[in-house]
Amino acid sequence: MLKQSPQLASWLLSLVIFAIFICIWAVMTMQGVDSGQGAVDPEYAALLNEAPSSSSGIPGPAAVWEAIVHHLSDPFYDAGPNDKGLGIQLAYSLARVLIGFGLAMVVAIPLGFIIGTSEMLSKALDPFIQIMKPISPLAWMPLALFTIKDSSLSAIFVIFICSIWPMLVNTSFGVANVRKEWLNVARTLEVPYLRRVFTVILPAAAPTILTGMRISIGIAWLVIVAAEMLVGGTGIGYFIWNEWNNLSIVNVIVAILVIGVVGMVLDQILAGVTRLVTFQE
Repeated sequence: MLKQSPQLASWLLSLVIFAIFICIWAVMTMQGVDSGQGAVDPEYAALLNEAPSSSSGIPGPAAVWEAIVHHLSDPFYDAGPNDKGLGIQLAYSLARVLIGFGLAMVVAIPLGFIIGTSEMLSKALDPFIQIMKPISPLAWMPLALFTIKDSSLSAIFVIFICSIWPMLVNTSFGVANVRKEWLNVARTLEVPYLRRVFTVILPAAAPTILTGMRISIGIAWLVIVAAEMLVGGTGIGYFIWNEWNNLSIVNVIVAILVIGVVGMVLDQILAGVTRLVTFQE
């Protein structure tokens, strides 16, 4: 049966690996009790302080699960600048990522299309792209804060900068590598240029463009956490830094898990769209 259903087999294997990981985690955190968990929420502080943990203070799976349930029970509460629900913090981060990513998409895809259709322009701009692409997005943060003078807008600018290059490069590559015979057939049939763009070039380049978008959203989600740690205020990155200052390691682990799950969801959404526009020749 498993041979006939590789998808089911892969899911079962994932569950087994997950179960093994949880068991190892539980065993490693049953070495003793650490009274310095530093949980700040009184509703479950006692549970966290009593939960088995390793000598290094890392909470066990039970404590982390209890914290997840607690956060999910009221994710959108707002008790002041330094005490907001995990859902609110996540919403701030997602909004910044989507705005920066959207702006990058508006710039990168049309510009990448133009570059991909002109070999001369591609060669002329390639040195500048290669210089700008390796620069760490966080290196732009001081300059953004100095010029924009707003931490939230600066974070969006950093997302824009880190998102633009994978989309730009993949779009230009996809457009430049559309099969010549398809373009020749369109010219032979005297298909107008704009119609040729939307019926031949973009559909052929769409999988490559979406691959660039998939890379960009992953980088953007990674960068926003670090950016919010630097600028503070709101967001999942600020939540992690604030919980670290409160010595609540269990909340830090919860936030890390949330970041991973949201990143996977964003990646899978674009992966699904990529499969829809990919065709077999």
